[in-house]
Amino acid sequence: MSRDIDGALAGWEYKPDVVQARVVEAADGRDVIQLRLDLGVLQLELSGRPDGRRPHGYRTYFDHLKAKATAAGVAGKTFALDPEQCEEADREFMQYYHRRVCWLALSEYDRAVADADHTLAFMDFVRDHSPGEEFTRAHEQYRGFVLFHRTQAAAAARAAADDPEGAIDAVRDGAARIRRHLTGFDPEADPDDDPLLAQLGRLETEIRERHEVGETLQEKLDRAVADEDYEAAARLRDAIKGRRTRGPGGA
Repeated sequence: MSRDIDGALAGWEYKPDVVQARVVEAADGRDVIQLRLDLGVLQLELSGRPDGRRPHGYRTYFDHLKAKATAAGVAGKTFALDPEQCEEADREFMQYYHRRVCWLALSEYDRAVADADHTLAFMDFVRDHSPGEEFTRAHEQYRGFVLFHRTQAAAAARAAADDPEGAIDAVRDGAARIRRHLTGFDPEADPDDDPLLAQLGRLETEIRERHEVGETLQEKLDRAVADEDYEAAARLRDAIKGRRTRGPGGA
């Protein structure tokens, strides 16, 4: 049996600055993702941990660490990541990054959101159990980027479901989360200069113009609450709930 990957690369030329991903059937019949790189290809599982492993019997290394932290808490001890755990955490972060960009490239937006949520929850855990400030900041600097990917995916999912208002709300919510993160991470920085927020601003404008959306129901609700118009706020909450209940294609 040949061990080279010539077959996988045949007819799949590498293109710089483009995420090239595809879903293929493995020899055992399961579907896997392949990500084209300049020196070859990465293969990732569609669910669970991208490398298919179950670290220490858990679905992900994050789950393993949560169990360790819980056990330490029950024993009245403080849990902090040791060097090996830091290294393994970074390994899982990178794996989920690769799969997240694949899901975005494949227009599998709900799956991209799920993988981003895993990473963000893991980042919260690492922040809370970090061995030191340097390690914390080294990871928190990427939170905005993960939030950006999540926002892109959430907005695209709503747009694909014929819900432009939901897409705009997703963009605005994501931008607000990024802004809060940037302000907390570096109080002297000006979020208005952030390129990710600028890109989300352009995306919001594009959605509004393409679908001729003025003020969304959520924006009207926020304004009613700010104006203390609680009767209007109640009506708007019902309207938003009804829209979400009807889902895509609802009347």
